[in-house]
Amino acid sequence: MEPLDSRKFLVAVRRLADSLNYGTDRSLFLGSGLEFVQSRPYLPGDPIKSIDWRVTARTGKIFVKEYEAPKRLPVYLVMDTSASMAISNYRHSKYELGVQIAGGLALACLDRISPVGIIGVGSRPLHFQPSLAKDQILQWLHKLRKYRDDEPTQMAERLTQLGPSLPHRVFMIIISDMHEPGALPIVKRLSQRHDCCVLQMRDPAERTLRGTGFYRAREAESGQTIVGHGRKIWSNHEKLKDDLRRSGIDHLVVDTDQPIALRLRQFFAARGLIGRGAR
Repeated sequence: MEPLDSRKFLVAVRRLADSLNYGTDRSLFLGSGLEFVQSRPYLPGDPIKSIDWRVTARTGKIFVKEYEAPKRLPVYLVMDTSASMAISNYRHSKYELGVQIAGGLALACLDRISPVGIIGVGSRPLHFQPSLAKDQILQWLHKLRKYRDDEPTQMAERLTQLGPSLPHRVFMIIISDMHEPGALPIVKRLSQRHDCCVLQMRDPAERTLRGTGFYRAREAESGQTIVGHGRKIWSNHEKLKDDLRRSGIDHLVVDTDQPIALRLRQFFAARGLIGRGAR
């Protein structure tokens, strides 16, 4: 299909990155505060505010708390480029908005000096290791401007391959409509070692098809036939949300017909990112 408009696309990406960074801490360390490591005996010169009063009361000797600055984690963006992301009944498709979010997050991470990489989980080869090079981000953004409406999904396969190749813990941000049933168990498995969150892209038609009775539809990638009713959501978002929550994976539904900048900023501020994933 025709590529996304270059100028408008880059303007939207930069605007989103600026919004994500607005009013946030740009210090060298990400995350909220410091992490407690241990208590040790007091030494002359230690600040009084660092005294561990509980240990001091229990032992009768003065102990102080030692903290460690949060470590910066590489960020891995998992971008769904499959067919279901490109189909839309609204002026912005899930794919278009998802790519803008990926670009905005990538530039926001660079502003915070956090290396960022990406892997595509459609059929096209797209994999860039985390880097601080802005040129690399612009390179994969340029590749993502082109899309197809018949691309199959390979999320489960790509994530299965990615896991063993990661020698250290990363912050993984999955941008997808999560239509591949086999992907969820792999995401849960990765979350046991890495910090994961899911930005689930949703088209208005996936909430409801107003004015319709019973309908029959076909999933764009798998060919699966779906029978539903216009008043009911055909994709079970609540079950997915509960599954992710029980696995400790943060989840945000991103509706393509709703403003996204403020919700994304609140979501990542609440979990500390850009927070918890930066440690």
